[in-house]
Amino acid sequence: MDPLFDFTGKVVLITGGSRGLGRAMAHGFAERGADLVIASRKLDACEAVAGEVEAKGVQALAHACHVGRWDGLDGLVDAAYDRFGKVDVLINNAGLSPLYPSLVEVSEDLFDKVLALNLKAPFRLSTLIGTRMAAGTGGSIINISSTASLRPTPNAEPYGAAKAGLNALTRSLAWEYGPSVRVNCIIAGPFLTDISKAWDMEAFEDRAARTMAIPRGGEPDEITAAALYLAGPGAGFTSGTTIRVDGGTN
Repeated sequence: MDPLFDFTGKVVLITGGSRGLGRAMAHGFAERGADLVIASRKLDACEAVAGEVEAKGVQALAHACHVGRWDGLDGLVDAAYDRFGKVDVLINNAGLSPLYPSLVEVSEDLFDKVLALNLKAPFRLSTLIGTRMAAGTGGSIINISSTASLRPTPNAEPYGAAKAGLNALTRSLAWEYGPSVRVNCIIAGPFLTDISKAWDMEAFEDRAARTMAIPRGGEPDEITAAALYLAGPGAGFTSGTTIRVDGGTN
């Protein structure tokens, strides 16, 4: 195996790891020898993905956790360290972008839920694990952001604001936990995951043709290479940065 992408003996924790981009990244790391911690709200969904990656010859821990709830994150971290003794790579992937009829109808509860999952959770989990990484042998933290953080659009205002905050948090955490812990961010464009099933595909394809250099939705596997790079030794001099995986969205 190419040493730049050999994760044998490494432990990777992925939030939102039971489907979509999280599931794709879990498979990508497992195929390169990493043990996995799969975190999501539903235990059966986590167990299903854990079983899939264990079939590749690695170990996996399924842990049900609503990462938007501050107090629940201590249990996730403790479970990971109790099982594996370390976390080498943390991927803050869980996200939420609910629809709403109009801005004035956005409730305080909805706004708080969007910020909790997209910004507060990565902050808390990164501090809990980043502190341990820095006190040990180091590691890599990868935040999954969105093009909505760069080009806020109607119908995604709280989400775009939260992801913009995550971009800023990436930079500050890189300084906080460097040099042994690298913190980076993948800015994801439109991906064809479970969420895309609710899209108006005709309208999306029309917009993609006008605004994207690669005019289509991304496949979940297409984000894995960026995560593997940022997590591995080839990115040893890369920290506090963002990488766009968005089809050249304009």
